[in-house]
Amino acid sequence: MTDHIPVLLKETISGLNLKKGDVVIDGTINVGGHSIEIAKLIGKEGYIIGIDQDSDALCLAQKNLEKIESKLALLRGNYRDMDILLQETGIVSVHAILLDIGLSNRQLTDSGRGFSFAKDEPLLMTFNPHPKEDELTAYEILNTWDEENIADIIYGYGGERFSRRIAKNVVEARKESPIRRTFQLVEIVNRSIPFWYKKKSRNPATKTFQALRITVNDELGALKTGIEKAVALLKKDGRLAIITFHSGEDRIVKKTFRDLAQQQIVEIVNKKPIVPSEEELSNNPKARSAKLRIVQKAHDQIEIA
Repeated sequence: MTDHIPVLLKETISGLNLKKGDVVIDGTINVGGHSIEIAKLIGKEGYIIGIDQDSDALCLAQKNLEKIESKLALLRGNYRDMDILLQETGIVSVHAILLDIGLSNRQLTDSGRGFSFAKDEPLLMTFNPHPKEDELTAYEILNTWDEENIADIIYGYGGERFSRRIAKNVVEARKESPIRRTFQLVEIVNRSIPFWYKKKSRNPATKTFQALRITVNDELGALKTGIEKAVALLKKDGRLAIITFHSGEDRIVKKTFRDLAQQQIVEIVNKKPIVPSEEELSNNPKARSAKLRIVQKAHDQIEIA
């Protein structure tokens, strides 16, 4: 099992301004890396509500958090539905919320769902390890969507300059046989880009895989909704911390926080995003694109206009 290294751990825990007895939502708990540290500050009187779509991650979180003193509830679902999920606990408001909007090392290397271009796996890319038949997958996008829509998401969510070529070759390839596995997609991407582009440090398939994952899981839509739900659930002076790894995600967080601040619903804690230190990057290079933004609830207004 690949170890998951919590990103911006010290900065996030400090920024949440936690106290003994606090109730905290870890909206993307994964295997519990941040929550272990949260528990140390909120103590046995505190309560952690961990949410994740990935049932495999929740099982690992349960194991990793079995020795904490804080009360713990692990709920399967998307953090965009945190208000509904919270009803299971009987809690109506909380002191702090953390959203770590990233793909974990475990999901990348061990999930078997096609997140990584380095392994030959089925093209699912769903955070749900057991997607239902009607759930969107990367396979469905690549084999049923039209060329223009495929190109649009690869460019829009991946920033891939050769998105049109890739989409064209996807459509051509699927005429011969369905695109079922990651290595098929990697081969299509490699055929679609010029030789000089392949010399760049990042794998040429990185942006295409990222775009498909974001689309499959509606990550940007979930983020917009999740922020509004989170702020509504916070008590006065409660804090919301969000870690992003993609420029599109960070733009949404920045704009939404600014809009809420203008409405005097929140106060922005850090004007500029907090980024990993050189020391953290040397220990965990995958944290290079991480950005942390934090806001504090200004008053007890629950409904967000």
